[in-house]
Amino acid sequence: MLAILVATVATTELNKSVNLIELTLSDSLDFKFHADSLVVSGIGVLVVLIIFFRLIGLPKRFWKSYEINEAELGLGDQKIKLKPNLTDQQIAYKIWVELSTRKIGLPIDMSNDLISEIYDSWFNFFTITRELIKDVPVQKFRRKDTEQIIRLSIEVLNLGIRPHLTLWQARFRRWYENQLKLEVNVNIHPQDIQRMFPQYNELERDLLEVNKKLINYRQKMYEIITGS
Repeated sequence: MLAILVATVATTELNKSVNLIELTLSDSLDFKFHADSLVVSGIGVLVVLIIFFRLIGLPKRFWKSYEINEAELGLGDQKIKLKPNLTDQQIAYKIWVELSTRKIGLPIDMSNDLISEIYDSWFNFFTITRELIKDVPVQKFRRKDTEQIIRLSIEVLNLGIRPHLTLWQARFRRWYENQLKLEVNVNIHPQDIQRMFPQYNELERDLLEVNKKLINYRQKMYEIITGS
């Protein structure tokens, strides 16, 4: 039998050498590996130390918990506590991008923004958010924190945006489209035309309230992403 000694150490007590790591090759070309318990223990301690120092060196945001007050989003009076992982941050990031690149998550300027375009933006956000949520693997959804973020997003759609659209969108769009066809309004700016809507003050008040809640929602997603 051939023997390949990888590492040895000398003992002072008996003046003998002890094989710490030994690799042997038999005549039938079978390899056998042996490691002394001291080596195994040392490797175990080294692994534990590496993991420990990696963990204490992580940014604090990896350990941070978040509290989302549903009242700020107009969804109730509960306070959701989260400790998001990478999957949750990815979900929050996609939603934050949509909110940040569309009028839906930015302050509405009633002097210049068109209500019809705001409604278009809200509708598109509905569609995209549904797709984002559906793309989350079911095994990820089983994690409670991930489930809460997804539930929150669904409730923002159903309880935050949908009631306003149900109440105002159809009646405003019909009135507005008819007004644009009138010859008397040909030279009037669209922003001025929309202010002639009979219930404009009520619509504006409700629209701005929903907008405020969506801005808060966007900020919460940003906090989850950045750990701020």
